[in-house]
Amino acid sequence: MQNLLRILLRYSNFLVFILLEVAAFLLITWNSAYPRSAVLSTANDLVAWQHEQVSEVRGYFSLRSQNDQLAAENIMLRNQLSSMGTGENGSSYQYAGAKVVQMTTDKLHNYLTIHYGSKDGAMRGQGVRNEEGVVGIIQTVGPNYSVVLPVINTNSNISCRFVKNDYIGTLKWDGEDSRFAQLTDVATHMVVNPGDTIETSGLSPVFPEGIPVGIVENSELKEGDSYYTIRVRLSTNFKRLKYVEVVRNKDQKEIEELSHGMD
Repeated sequence: MQNLLRILLRYSNFLVFILLEVAAFLLITWNSAYPRSAVLSTANDLVAWQHEQVSEVRGYFSLRSQNDQLAAENIMLRNQLSSMGTGENGSSYQYAGAKVVQMTTDKLHNYLTIHYGSKDGAMRGQGVRNEEGVVGIIQTVGPNYSVVLPVINTNSNISCRFVKNDYIGTLKWDGEDSRFAQLTDVATHMVVNPGDTIETSGLSPVFPEGIPVGIVENSELKEGDSYYTIRVRLSTNFKRLKYVEVVRNKDQKEIEELSHGMD
């Protein structure tokens, strides 16, 4: 206590000066219209800024909730169409939602991990898509998570076709740009134009036909080649991939066992 009194006495002049300054400021502020309005305006600005920040935070979490709800609604609608055997789905396909928890896009062998494992019905070889188009194929399955081999992996091969005439090709990735892939095995007698739409062919049990894959960016036919070099702009934006749908074909195991028996 004595130490505190000693400090107060030592700095008494300075403390009196501060108190007088504060009193003078308050007298000027509340007895003069302009300074008072300036202080109130500054306070209001601070309060408004605080409310704006709180509103943005609330909006962010609200948007996440809306995205979750929209993803769930998309899956429900797709499953309803599948049960009716309508559109791209076919009656043997069902869909289940999953969240992406880890992903790479800048490597030759990219991968993504989804929160969907064997407990949820995940199996190696199941297709993965999102609302934009094809994503990849499940490669490794754990109890709660699965690793997906995406289109943007140099080991990926997806059977595709031209929407305009059903001509078949194989989608591969050259490891350069996550926005593009290459469509191979398209013979020279085929007419290829920029803007041609590419979708899944349905010639494997992994994906049903008609899932968007991309749009032809350009094509090249080198002298002596028997096949085009075709650059496809992918429908799926892997840089912002957050939610996916696992494609579950109830007949997939039977089809694969039969095909393996022919090898």
